[in-house]
Amino acid sequence: MTDQRLWSYKEIAAHIGVKPDTVRSYKKHGLLPSPDLVEAGKPYWFADTVREWVTRRPGHRGGR
Repeated sequence: MTDQRLWSYKEIAAHIGVKPDTVRSYKKHGLLPSPDLVEAGKPYWFADTVREWVTRRPGHRGGR
């Protein structure tokens, strides 16, 4: 079963243990995958998209 919940910067930040501004910086520098949805100018990612990205991101040392 896939997790199709949409996560904003806030949920991504909580998942990886950083502040939302850090996640915004990741997006600005091309370190996040493309958003799965943009609504009213705000990007959102499926939880599964974020979890997959976390396993590939630099400095990743194991699952959460």
